Amino acid sequence: MHPKISTETADLIHRLPKTETHLHIEGALPYALLQSLDPERFAAPQACWAPDFKWLCFEDFEAHLIEHAVQWFTTPERYHEAAKVIFAGHLAQNVRYVETSFHAGIIEFLGIPGPEILDAIRAAVPEGLEVRVFMGMARNSYNATLAPVLEDCMTWDGLAGIDLHGIESLPLEAWTPKLWKKARDHGLITKAHAGEFGPAAHVREAIEVLGVQRIQHGIRAVEDPAVVELAIRKGVTFDVCPISNVKLDVIDTLEAHPIRRFFDQGLRCTVSTDDPFSFGNSLEDEYAALSAGLKFSNDELKQVAKNGFEVALVDAATRVGWMAEVDAV
Repeated sequence: MHPKISTETADLIHRLPKTETHLHIEGALPYALLQSLDPERFAAPQACWAPDFKWLCFEDFEAHLIEHAVQWFTTPERYHEAAKVIFAGHLAQNVRYVETSFHAGIIEFLGIPGPEILDAIRAAVPEGLEVRVFMGMARNSYNATLAPVLEDCMTWDGLAGIDLHGIESLPLEAWTPKLWKKARDHGLITKAHAGEFGPAAHVREAIEVLGVQRIQHGIRAVEDPAVVELAIRKGVTFDVCPISNVKLDVIDTLEAHPIRRFFDQGLRCTVSTDDPFSFGNSLEDEYAALSAGLKFSNDELKQVAKNGFEVALVDAATRVGWMAEVDAV
């Protein structure tokens, strides 16, 4: 999905200092790296990059992503190599700040130590880009193998926070609120995927039970005005990925995406790419989608950029400087 916009708007979007606050690093696997492993097998572009492509279900999307990700992400060095390419792509789009997550499942299934993945990603950050790294985990990740890892990750040097990933049909287990509170007690930021495939009640649960200030997606909150009002009242930010939502058929069309309503109601939203390996999208495509499909004005696009800087985990002087650059565009 690559919405058509004017040359002038495309130029403004490119020049805007931007953030990416909802990015799965395994889901951002650069296709060129797979091509380097098997040029013949990966010669053609993926079908899922077509503008009108839709995944049949979340399980198909997840299986496709895992199938390809485990072919590349087998060592910390591979994470480092991928991160270098990913972050170079951010710089090319005038992105100044990134929050990305790696999945704890990799630690379990491939045996790569979490601190080594974290260090590899952080070591790939280029000059001119600020990156904060989170560890994501599924709702059923607290098992014999991963429980000690999840409890210990609070002490890992350089980990910015934790994020709840995966299928929302699984219930929120008793360990999760305890771990989320423990993370905040250690100074970490907590996030949760909620209100993507799950109902608005999951957004309320993430805010009231998990205590998060950052909801990943959150779009089905639109089904319950009281949940939207709760998020606004609590100062919660939704890190939204419009193209992902359309291609996963959570939202039928871009024009129907609730980010327009959220924005108009005063709910702070950012935009990000989620899993560009599976959607063929860039961050500039996401801004173009707001402009072409949801009639965001240039000033509103600038506010979306500012929203990302408002929640960025940086010192006040850096934030003020970035915001001033947005105003100057």
